[in-house]
Amino acid sequence: MNPYAVRAIFRQEMGRFFRTIMQSMISPVISTSLYFVVFGAAIGSRIDMVEDISYGAFIVPGLIMLTVMTQATANASFAIFFPKFIGAIYEILSAPINFVEIVLGYVGAAAVKALFIGLIILATSFLFVDLTIAHPVAMVAFLVLTCISFALLGFIIGIWAGNFEQLQLIPLLVITPLVFLGGSFYSITMLPPVWQTVSMFNPVVYLVSGFRWSFFGTADVPILASLGAIALFASLCLAMVWWIFRSGWRIRQ
Repeated sequence: MNPYAVRAIFRQEMGRFFRTIMQSMISPVISTSLYFVVFGAAIGSRIDMVEDISYGAFIVPGLIMLTVMTQATANASFAIFFPKFIGAIYEILSAPINFVEIVLGYVGAAAVKALFIGLIILATSFLFVDLTIAHPVAMVAFLVLTCISFALLGFIIGIWAGNFEQLQLIPLLVITPLVFLGGSFYSITMLPPVWQTVSMFNPVVYLVSGFRWSFFGTADVPILASLGAIALFASLCLAMVWWIFRSGWRIRQ
């Protein structure tokens, strides 16, 4: 393990983030405020309580997960796609570092960025609703695991993408719809039985449910199922990254 290589990649990516720190902070705060106005005020005025939780507080975990998943994916995908796009990836591959150090640098930086933004949104939510966290350690664990898992997914997307249009394809057409349909702003128990069954095939349901459990102690699916889902997702992403570097797919080819 070469910690200097990991630190160099990590610092480069974090430096790009902090150069636009105001934009990175203001954008999620404004977006969160708008969600609270639209969902918390407009819709919340018609939905008083969900599972004995005020609707404004109920949507907080979903808002955080929505932003964390999209930000982790976008940051990691662009971070590895841009060096590939300009040809700098060959300098990285020819350096005396292995793929583990490359992945740690890029994925670690993307996960930290998403975690930072997630914590900002959590702090912003206290301005709008009375919020308590029943299991703070579990909340942090779920947040960190989600950041890492979707940063790995973003890394894979960045390697797969051949242009900027493809870079945005999966986040816009797959991840965002799955999050919205994954119980981020409602409980799946509110759906008809047939749609509850369909929702069980959405992997985001398990992540959002487990994260919401860490706040309120209630969940749509068993907490062990949520932990198993995020562990399986992270394992599949790690296996895919290992295969990419072993075969050279979309990197050396």
